[in-house]
Amino acid sequence: MVIALDVGTSSTRASLYDAAGRPVPGRFRQIPYEPTVTRDGGVEHDAARLLEAVAACLDGVLAGHKSPVRAVGVTTFWHGLLGFDSRGRPATPIYMWADTRSVPEAQLLRAALDDGAVHARTGCHLHASYWPAKLRWLNRERPAEVRRVARWGSFGEHLELELFGEAATSVSMASATGLLDQASARWDREALAAGEIDDGRLFPLRDWAEARRGPRAPWAMRWPALRGADWFPAVGDGAASNVGSDCTDPSRIALNVGTSAALRVVTTAPLEPPRGLWRYRLDRRRALLGGATSEGGNVYAWCRQMLKLPSDDEVEAALAALPAAGHGLTVLPHWAGERAPGWRGDRLGAIVGLRLDTTALEITRAALEAVALRLALVYDLLAPCAGPAHTIVASGGALARSRVWTQIIADALGQPIRWSPESEATSRGAALLALEALGVLPDLATTRQELGETFVPDRARHARYRDALERQRRFDERV
Repeated sequence: MVIALDVGTSSTRASLYDAAGRPVPGRFRQIPYEPTVTRDGGVEHDAARLLEAVAACLDGVLAGHKSPVRAVGVTTFWHGLLGFDSRGRPATPIYMWADTRSVPEAQLLRAALDDGAVHARTGCHLHASYWPAKLRWLNRERPAEVRRVARWGSFGEHLELELFGEAATSVSMASATGLLDQASARWDREALAAGEIDDGRLFPLRDWAEARRGPRAPWAMRWPALRGADWFPAVGDGAASNVGSDCTDPSRIALNVGTSAALRVVTTAPLEPPRGLWRYRLDRRRALLGGATSEGGNVYAWCRQMLKLPSDDEVEAALAALPAAGHGLTVLPHWAGERAPGWRGDRLGAIVGLRLDTTALEITRAALEAVALRLALVYDLLAPCAGPAHTIVASGGALARSRVWTQIIADALGQPIRWSPESEATSRGAALLALEALGVLPDLATTRQELGETFVPDRARHARYRDALERQRRFDERV
């Protein structure tokens, strides 16, 4: 058996899986939390709090479990930046992808450097969600904090330092920092200079299949079943989600709507990412092409809280009764700035077309449609990079709770969407990758599950959404 440890933006999960990649009943624990959000655009997590969540989840999964666990597969959120002091302890908060305080630094870098060349090498545009801009902002705004930092990494390195006393950065996690030359799998010199850092202040690189053996004391005494387990370095949550959704080749595009939203495809071809998309890595052999928006379930959560919506079931029924794009509203859903496809971190959310009779549910429907329209832009860029007869497979908590929103996205894309039967795609992906690394699963394709319900786009609604997309584009240009 293997454990999947999934450290996400809004919760940590631990699950026990058997040798076929199936979850073991009753062996699942989840600890929710929320990042700290500041009025100036800050989004931060406390590393100690996340470590406590990891320990509690492993405690819960292993309670009463006597058999040895063969391995632990780890996945964590991409882009999080954490500073460590000379003793390997956290010296800063974890600065998250949605933290927009470094937007001015990103704009400065885009003016000074060839963004296209940097994007071609690193797979990342010069943007506030990546490390070069964040590091420059910290040097300007928090120099005392930076002076305490000996090395920079992510939560995955913090976990390794705690459990093993040493750490490295996986190629998967490094590929989403904006600092990695992906062709050579080495830190990129120009990107390092842009972030005012040298590679001596980063952790060494290694591939995800290079495991460590068993945690040190006192963790080994706390979890006897893990004393001989192989611990694999963290892979990015998006990569694990693709694997867990069985989207492991160009024949399938993964659609995920959680806190944010993304479309991703796995490929081994050396494709240069089209402008507007990113290229990250699962490992040295397999890459992910895709685009992630800054909006997704966070926009629906905002509507729920600020518009005082009723229960999810009531909202779902009411949204289903409203016609597509029939509210007269145009929404820019940039509540946390813009990532794909425009990569303008300074963008703000906006709603136009409000009337005295506009209802909270109409605003909500318009906001969900606006997210779908942004995904349509990403899909238009990504589709040529996938197989000619590809399938779009949807997963993520936001879509699992809303058939209406899934149908809206299918209509906006003009493509059928199949629901993944897997409710914990990211955790399952971490487990499958661990089993693959152990040689238990020689081919991930053998674990593919039957897909669920198909959401077929309606031609008339698709036409209305293309008109709505054009209105959104014109509104975006005006503001």
